[in-house]
Amino acid sequence: MNAQFKKGVLELCVLVLLEKQDLYGYEVIKRITEKIDISEGSIYPILRRLLKQDLCTSYLQESSEGPSRKYYRLTNNGKKHLKDLKEEYNTFKHGVESLMKEEI
Repeated sequence: MNAQFKKGVLELCVLVLLEKQDLYGYEVIKRITEKIDISEGSIYPILRRLLKQDLCTSYLQESSEGPSRKYYRLTNNGKKHLKDLKEEYNTFKHGVESLMKEEI
């Protein structure tokens, strides 16, 4: 798949996952890579940016499988931003699909 396609929707994918539940970084990567082929290193910069923009918060939680894990949770700003991104994505997607179906 085209790298530019993926780059444009990864933030949306991360936010969609965090809307469903709090997750730690590797879990976000694992869930996305089950559906989309991405490099692991592309998610952590997104998570850092979301934290910096107050779209999510983080907290440490003990793990029975090793060291504490850093979990991410959407903020109210993050939920609003996700709603806006979903609307933008759907408008864009419908526009592209319309062009693909259009006959000349």
